Amino acid sequence: MQLGTRWPVGGSAPDRVPSVVVAAIEAVEDELDALDVDASTWRWTLTWLEGRPVVELDDGTVITYHPDEDTATVSQPGNSEPDEEE
Repeated sequence: MQLGTRWPVGGSAPDRVPSVVVAAIEAVEDELDALDVDASTWRWTLTWLEGRPVVELDDGTVITYHPDEDTATVSQPGNSEPDEEE
């Protein structure tokens, strides 16, 4: 069993998170900065689903890891089509 954790936007993701997921997290944070969103109180939540990391931001953005392809999918609230990150 793996336990999840939380960390603030702009903080470092846990070491056990795959690099492609970290890149997706950084892309979401860059987008927040570009949109001038005040996410200073927002946090990421890491949970494990069937041994795979799932990361959710307080605004409902979810990043899911796909180990077979070593990719991450970013699903944002109100967006019906997820974005692929490599």
